[in-house]
Order: sequence, then C-alpha cells, then structure tokens
Amino acid sequence: VQLQASGGGLVQAGGSLRLSCAASGRISGINVMGWHRQAPGKQRGLVAAVNSDGNTKYSDSVKGRFTVSRSFVRNTVYLQMNSLKLEDTAVYYCVIRLLLSDAAYWGQGTQVTVSS
Repeated sequence: VQLQASGGGLVQAGGSLRLSCAASGRISGINVMGWHRQAPGKQRGLVAAVNSDGNTKYSDSVKGRFTVSRSFVRNTVYLQMNSLKLEDTAVYYCVIRLLLSDAAYWGQGTQVTVSS
C-alpha cells in the first residue's frame, strides 16, 4: 500500500490550501482516511478523519476552518484548509486504516507553512 500526498506549500495567514492523498496498491477496503500533523518540537496529532460511513472528526483547533472529504472511487482523501493560521504550520501526514485487517498506513508527509 502506498500513499501519495500533495498540495502542501507556503501560504499567507488567512489563505487556503488543499491537500490530497491518494492510496494505491493492495487495498480491499479502507475504513478510515485522515490527516495528522506534526509541528517542530511537538507530537504528531490528529487533524481530521473520515470513515467509511462518511462520518468526520476534527481536532478542536481546526473545526470550522478545515474540511476533510474522500473519494471512494479514487481512494483519495482531501483536506481543504481555510483561514489558515501561523499555528497551522506543520508537516501534514495522511493515514489510512484498512477495513478488514485494521492495518494503518502513513504517507510521506507534506509541509504546510503559514507566514504572517
């Protein structure tokens, strides 16, 4: 299973970015798709996730600003990030959890930098 993330970059505070992460390989079914992030000197933590029923979960810090979605056809998860703040600066990692095995797979990480 491979995860290919894209869409990171440099943006001014208040701006928007959209991250994408496509899963490929031996995938019989994906339960949860989501995003974590890790800022310098901090632990990696959940940003947002969506399960196979379409239910979503967000960290309190991004509620109302970020939207997670997925394409079941493309095995792709998206993260629309609006009203970006300096504290959103981090490496963003996509993660999936398979339906049958419950195994988790991580993407390589994409840098998001928010400038003032």
